[in-house]
Amino acid sequence: MQPLSFKRHRFPAEVIRHAVWLYARFTLSFRDVEELLAERGLEVSNETVRRWFLKFGNGIAANLRRHRPRLNDRWHLDEMVIVVRGEHYWLWRAVDDEGEVLDFLVQKRRDARAAKRLMRKPLRKQGFAPNSIVTDRLRSYQRAFVDLGLSVQHDRGLRANNRAENSHQPVRRRERKQQGFKSASSAQRFLSIHAATYNTFNLQHHLLSRPSYKALRSNAFEVWASACKAA
Repeated sequence: MQPLSFKRHRFPAEVIRHAVWLYARFTLSFRDVEELLAERGLEVSNETVRRWFLKFGNGIAANLRRHRPRLNDRWHLDEMVIVVRGEHYWLWRAVDDEGEVLDFLVQKRRDARAAKRLMRKPLRKQGFAPNSIVTDRLRSYQRAFVDLGLSVQHDRGLRANNRAENSHQPVRRRERKQQGFKSASSAQRFLSIHAATYNTFNLQHHLLSRPSYKALRSNAFEVWASACKAA
């Protein structure tokens, strides 16, 4: 993983890492994080937390993505409306069968061109094509598969894509907390950091025994600490 430089900051790296983790991991505002740090005797303004998140978030997310294991070969694609300064945009998302976020794309249009752009990203990053793809009944997906030369099993069942639908819920909560995204680029940047953090700490608690969950949670914290390691 690529080490991060925390030089020339008034607060130690541990405080900065913790502030970024709080904002990326939970449905909090920058003012919420400020108050949580103040309870611990740390006087940090919400604007400082915002600058930390923008400066270090992308580097941490990139390190987290490097650590993820190979995904399974059944992918789910879906799109949802998000609000950016009062305008409607489409958030296209690809997740695997375990709910792991493969990639996403913020676009103004809901057409075959946007669907093809979405598919190109995980295909390039993962280095393999899935055996099965699940989508809703939007015909743009089929056109995108033809253009990309994909000959995979395509499932368009009525409830087959519940995995992708459920993966939208954390994004919806963050969108409401932020009262909508400020721009398409800021939405793309925030969701990139959020997705990497979500993948690391999405442990399917309800399917695990307590000892197994604690072991996986400890490993997630170790991965986060390694991704935030100072140079």
